[in-house]
Amino acid sequence: MSQSIYDVIILGAGASGLLCAFTAAQRGRSVLVIEKANKVGKKILMSGGGKCNFTNYFVEATNFISNNPHFCKAALNRYTQWDFIALVEKYGIEYEEREHGQLFCKNSAKEILAMLLDECEQAGVKIETDCNLTEIKALTSAQKITNHYQINLEQKQSKLTLSCQSLVVATGALSIPSLGGSGLGYEIAHQFDIAVTKRQAGLVPFMFSDYMKPICDHLSGLALKATVHCNHQQFTENILFTHRGLSGPAILQISNYWSPGDEISINLLPDLEAAEWLILSKRKQGKSLLKTVLSHKLAKPLVNELQTLWWQDHSETPLAEFSDKQLIVIGNLINKWSVKPSATEGYRTAEVTLGGVSTDEISSKTMESKHQPSLYFIGEVLDVTGHLGGYNFQWAWSSGYSAGMFV
Repeated sequence: MSQSIYDVIILGAGASGLLCAFTAAQRGRSVLVIEKANKVGKKILMSGGGKCNFTNYFVEATNFISNNPHFCKAALNRYTQWDFIALVEKYGIEYEEREHGQLFCKNSAKEILAMLLDECEQAGVKIETDCNLTEIKALTSAQKITNHYQINLEQKQSKLTLSCQSLVVATGALSIPSLGGSGLGYEIAHQFDIAVTKRQAGLVPFMFSDYMKPICDHLSGLALKATVHCNHQQFTENILFTHRGLSGPAILQISNYWSPGDEISINLLPDLEAAEWLILSKRKQGKSLLKTVLSHKLAKPLVNELQTLWWQDHSETPLAEFSDKQLIVIGNLINKWSVKPSATEGYRTAEVTLGGVSTDEISSKTMESKHQPSLYFIGEVLDVTGHLGGYNFQWAWSSGYSAGMFV
């Protein structure tokens, strides 16, 4: 590295770190971003199936989960989805709207990363990869003069000592460790006596150990629209059966509200009152088998599994011979199938980490620690988690910008 003293050092070259970096540099600050991985922006590149769901047309504080639901408002208002969309359009990146206002690149997530790196380069940001942080020291009043922190790190077997006025923690969280997820940001928070809330994997598939395990295995690859309920929350989107259990957008969304031991309720026909429809079908198609009638609404493999579960003894019984009471029971099960996950797949496949650095300790305006001057936390390391649909990227942009304006 050509110099050892910077105005701002940012730990982490992900979405929030890069946005923060060029925002600060555009204000004339000297900025260094250090990244432990060999490449920057790995999570950006894999997101949205390689198309990067970079924001959403409809962003509200209610799209985020935090112990302080108001914390995210200031940053989201300071740097909105429209600000990021304007940057995307400035670069001529083609994008498309999908369900629920989600915005994706038409071509590749590589374009979003290239845009962020170009903004950094134009602003004079320095980015270094393969950096292993070994120590952070807060300098005493006698030492600091202008610099507040000393950073010791190793890069390709070289030991380096850097110092800066402002230190920004943009290290991400525990989700998807193969893409660089780690608990480093929490360790830094603990070092400076900054509280960290309870954490768990979020936006993550469920696994089962009971009768559901073979069902999910048999149906692996099957997707259908459903409404999933848990703890007074509900989402209507696709669910996906996998070899391990259940995934798909509705499952990932509800996982943010699930705790071990909770049941989830799945409405397999969210647009239909199944009991009423079955009784009506009995009068119109009395000679048909129940599974034949249901196969007009649900995939045959799923109907076969449900038959084994709920009416195996009547698999060859014509619909006309079912009592209305029997059909009401089966219809209610279809509209409210209660299943009990044994666990989630954990951080290995989780898209986000719920919880993090306590927002009680951080300024919602600047992202600076209230008790440790010139130390900032942005992005996923904080106790702010967005729903699926571009919200976590928007939080990265908004929190990164907010810190970038004050470091």
